[in-house]
Amino acid sequence: MNKLTSLANQAYTAIKKDILTCKLDPGSTIAQSQLAKQYVFSLTPVREALKRLEQEGYVQSIPRFGYLISAITLQDVEDLYDLRLVLEQSAVRMAIQRATDEQLAQIQEKATFTYKFKDRGSYLEFLEQNVNFHVSIALVSRNRKLAEMLANVLIEMTRIFNLGLDLRDSAEEMRNEHITLAAALVARNIQLAEQIVQDQIMFSRQRVAEMLAQRINQNTMQEIGL
Repeated sequence: MNKLTSLANQAYTAIKKDILTCKLDPGSTIAQSQLAKQYVFSLTPVREALKRLEQEGYVQSIPRFGYLISAITLQDVEDLYDLRLVLEQSAVRMAIQRATDEQLAQIQEKATFTYKFKDRGSYLEFLEQNVNFHVSIALVSRNRKLAEMLANVLIEMTRIFNLGLDLRDSAEEMRNEHITLAAALVARNIQLAEQIVQDQIMFSRQRVAEMLAQRINQNTMQEIGL
C-alpha cells in the first residue's frame, strides 16, 4: 500500500465515522477544502475518500458546490426497519432451533452492554456492540447469508440509530431488551423471542421517527425565521 492510498483510507475512515455518528449532519453540504482543513489531510486523499463514500451512498456530489451528506428520510426508516424485522425474527427462530446450549450461553454473556447518554463516542461503541450481538445470533442460526444481510442492514442503520439515541436516555431500557432477548434464546422459547424482537424494533422505530419529526420541525422553523 503506497502513502497516498494509506492517507485516502485514513480520510475515508475519519469522515465515514463522523457521518455514521451524525457529527456531519445528514442533509448538510460540505466542501473538499473544508474537510481537508477539518481532518488535516491534503485535497487528494479527501477527494478519494469522498469518491468511495459516494459509491456507498453516504454523500452525493454537487458540481461546483461540493458534496451533500445523504439525508435520512422517513421512507429510509420504514424500509430498513421492515427488512430488519424479517431478518431478525428469522435469525432468532433458527438460532433457537439450531444453536448449541453453549453458543446461546455465550450470546447471553454479551447482552449487558450499554451507552452513556449524550456521549457520541459511547454511542458508536454501543452500536458496534449492538451489531455484534445481533449478528452473533444470526451466525448461530447457521445461515451465513442471513448473518451477512443482517450485518449490512444494521451497519446501514447506524446513522438512524444515532438519531434515536439522542432523543432521550434509553440506555437501561435497551440493555434490558437485550438481556430479555438473550434469556428467551437460552430458554429456547421461539414465540417469546420473536415477540421481543418485534417489540424492540417497534420501539426503536418510534424513537427514530420521533427524532426525525423533531428535526423536520426545527428545520422548518429555521427556514421561516422562527
